Amino acid sequence: MLSRAQRVQAFIQLGDFINNAENEEIIYEWAALANSRNNWFTTVNVLKSLRAIASQFLNAKNLEAWVGSYPEIHNAKKVGVVMAGNIPAVGFHDAMSVLISGHNLLAKPSSEDTVPISALLNELTEIEPGFKTAIQFADRLNEADAYIATGSDNTARYFHYYFGKKPNIIRKNRTSVAVLTGDETHAELEALGRDVLQYFGLGCRNVSKLFVPAGYDFTKFYDLLQYVENDYLHHHKYFNNYEYNRSVFLVNREPHLDNGFLMIRENEALVSPISVLHTGTYQHIDELKTELSGLREKIQCIVARPDTGFENSVDFGGSQTPGLFDYADNVDTMQFLAELE
Repeated sequence: MLSRAQRVQAFIQLGDFINNAENEEIIYEWAALANSRNNWFTTVNVLKSLRAIASQFLNAKNLEAWVGSYPEIHNAKKVGVVMAGNIPAVGFHDAMSVLISGHNLLAKPSSEDTVPISALLNELTEIEPGFKTAIQFADRLNEADAYIATGSDNTARYFHYYFGKKPNIIRKNRTSVAVLTGDETHAELEALGRDVLQYFGLGCRNVSKLFVPAGYDFTKFYDLLQYVENDYLHHHKYFNNYEYNRSVFLVNREPHLDNGFLMIRENEALVSPISVLHTGTYQHIDELKTELSGLREKIQCIVARPDTGFENSVDFGGSQTPGLFDYADNVDTMQFLAELE
């Protein structure tokens, strides 16, 4: 079994590999191959995801502080990880948590996200061959001693049925919201556009609903999005969703705003379809805090100005660059792994 120091050093070197300009061609090949397998994973978005992983997860200072917050384990278990595939390498944090804690990984990547995950883990074993015996890709996870599974509300029932007798973390659908006061700067609203649109809005950390004061004017927000118009007009899967939803709204005479690639409508639901952003209004921000507190099981993160006072809020533009301590569903994966002994 590798020592903790060896495991940490290997992940730091993986970050160095991604950031090294000499490896730019290799990283681009990973991204291009991922795009060829899954059109939602544009080359640009895969590169963004890999660079975010390198800067947020594989940064030496961040990594050492994170790992040092948890006790050493001395009895390695086999941990089965069922990964999501909605955005590039979304399952990497779970895989990394299992390996850096000292356990063995039985990985089941999503069929939508095999390339980035496989590339990262294969490169890790090149850097530190000691990981080769700790990593196994598997279609069936019967041999696992514990499970981490991410999916929808429907698949969660399936996971509970099959994995419920062993220690587990089972995640369901979540989404993210933003709170506007009307005083946001141009820079903040432009950053919010990334929170909404990056990865085509497919991630649980993408903002799918805005809470705004009554009478809020979306003109400035829309104007600041126009610079990314071509990225969405020319992506056929995204634009097909836009045209379909636009047709439904027009046929049903549903009130909405439309800038040609993103529609905004008032709707109670937190989750919105691709190419649609939901809004809701509030009168008093303290009442909104109470409302969102009651929805915490459905919300991954809240994007808002720090001075609004929402607990654990994320700054505008920061939803898609989570840190090592920003656990999915707010369940501490590393603590779960530490307690398997």
